[in-house]
Amino acid sequence: MDQEQPPAALPVTPVSGQERIVALDVLRGFAVLGILMVNIQSFGLVDALYMNPTALGPLEGSEYWLWWFTYVLFDSKFMTIFSLLFGAGIVLMWERMAARGKSNTWLHYRRMGVLAIMGLAHGQLLWYGDILFLYSICGSIVFLMRGWRPGWLLIVGILLLSMGSGISVLTGLSVPFWDEEQKAEMLQDWSPTPEVVDAELAAFRGGWLDQQPYRSEGALFMHTFLIGFWGIWRAGGLMLIGMALYKWQVFSAAKTNAFYWRQLILCLALGWGIVCWGVWSLEARQWSFDYAFFLGTQLNYWGSVAVSLGYVSFWMLACREQWLGWLRQSLASVGQMALTNYLTHTVVCTTLFYGHGFGWYGHLSRVQLLLVVLVIWLAQLLISPWWLARFRFGPAEWIWRCLSYGKLHPIRRSAPSDTPANVT
Repeated sequence: MDQEQPPAALPVTPVSGQERIVALDVLRGFAVLGILMVNIQSFGLVDALYMNPTALGPLEGSEYWLWWFTYVLFDSKFMTIFSLLFGAGIVLMWERMAARGKSNTWLHYRRMGVLAIMGLAHGQLLWYGDILFLYSICGSIVFLMRGWRPGWLLIVGILLLSMGSGISVLTGLSVPFWDEEQKAEMLQDWSPTPEVVDAELAAFRGGWLDQQPYRSEGALFMHTFLIGFWGIWRAGGLMLIGMALYKWQVFSAAKTNAFYWRQLILCLALGWGIVCWGVWSLEARQWSFDYAFFLGTQLNYWGSVAVSLGYVSFWMLACREQWLGWLRQSLASVGQMALTNYLTHTVVCTTLFYGHGFGWYGHLSRVQLLLVVLVIWLAQLLISPWWLARFRFGPAEWIWRCLSYGKLHPIRRSAPSDTPANVT
């Protein structure tokens, strides 16, 4: 397996606008916007509805079809793309530092350390669904494999994904052997009683301190148990696959149109077929906890990977063929400010839904939540290019860079060379 070459001593600086692979930014922008379509369910609905949409009663009419649309087209697909890109970004930064004759090992681990702190604060103080801490852990591990050949990265990535799937399947098969107390505890999360729902609604419609016990418990669960049970296998495996795809130049729109068209058609047909099969199986078993919680989600677990690769192919074609000009360029700006835009989702949505803001938690239907998502999407597509025309980084990216590099970097643009490169 390939190893990193000994570095020389050169100054370490952030990536400039013209060094960016803009196709990666477009894809990253697409991913961060798509993630909100899934996360809005956690921001605005009772927690149990995220995993079990029938927890409070049957889905009907437009509510059912919007859930179906979200599950088939969005659920797990955009987190998958983001994880692939996170792995690609690790190799990209390593290669550019190596080209300058500089090792980025300590810089990478400082970056991951800062990201971990940001994730812990995000989860404990704002929203328990934080993913940044998980990415910092996985990013610290997969960095050790950055010099591997792409074939090995792909194989190990698939093995890690299989480990996560296997853990879930084995756990699901063990449910009949659980004692009644264990089953009752899990069922309470899957189909909570009215009293439990009322307590959750009261907490999140209350002030920040009223929310804190729920938020802290949820964040602790996300940052500990769920990382070992699911997160490190899923996100870590996808990051390794993303490293392989980057080394094969899939993410730089450098493959032929025929390659991307073939991957788009095959992956979307296969992936959507598997995911729809999963929906059928969940409904056929009437969302039974014994099946749905651990086993029924496996078809989406794997199908989402194929769907995501289909989405990747579409945007690589869009960049090669210059499709959707304004949207493509705006997505590149959104992607360049992905951390800022992700955290903005939390700030805006907790203000709208929690009691320290407007207190809409549990009040809006899925259709109304979709309208909130569309407004946020439009705002970020408009604001991100406006911001980057004036500043080199998004606010969160600037803070992350300054803390990682250990010095203040200029944030305002001062020269034409600082402007983002054209989308290609």
